[in-house]
Amino acid sequence: MQELLFERGIDGTHEAIRQWCLKFGQEYVHRLKRRRAQPGDKWHLDEVFLTINGERHSLWRAVDQDDNVLDILVQSRRKKKAAKKFFRKLLKGLQYVPRVIITDKRKSYGAAKREILPGVEHRQSRYLNNRCENAHRPTRQREYRMQGFTSPGHAQRFLSAYGPIVHHFRPRRHRLSAPEYRQEMRQRCESWTEITGTKRAA
Repeated sequence: MQELLFERGIDGTHEAIRQWCLKFGQEYVHRLKRRRAQPGDKWHLDEVFLTINGERHSLWRAVDQDDNVLDILVQSRRKKKAAKKFFRKLLKGLQYVPRVIITDKRKSYGAAKREILPGVEHRQSRYLNNRCENAHRPTRQREYRMQGFTSPGHAQRFLSAYGPIVHHFRPRRHRLSAPEYRQEMRQRCESWTEITGTKRAA
């Protein structure tokens, strides 16, 4: 990123870029979410371990059937209380509930679902949730490049912005022809410049 800015005549340090991301990243995500269509009604939930300062934390993630990142939550526990907190975070501000949720066989999901989403179908299988498990890969790549996260709050702030922004620039390429892909990317880039106010001068 520092090199890209330098190529455009802007001398910025890594620390300055980090502060920009913290200041503007979440606001850009909120604007992206306001523009997107209503997420799908099939939710895939999964969690992955993060090691932060030598301690294990769980990164809970939910995506819909179209790979849209619905939300993430970094917590120190993986039990029922943590699952309930994640469900509540997912539902906050929504005008609907999912038709079905898909998780692995962890018991905390079932216990929380019975209290928070009692009328929703729940499918539990280690083989049905590849969509969400694949969504963890960019996180692992970014974690490696950043040499880990400094705190749970740092991980939460960064990943909650990073996931939706990365997804915005990665449409489902395998389902689009080359002309459709180029058109989709043009529209997404135009949307991004409007959100960020970074339109180039003519």
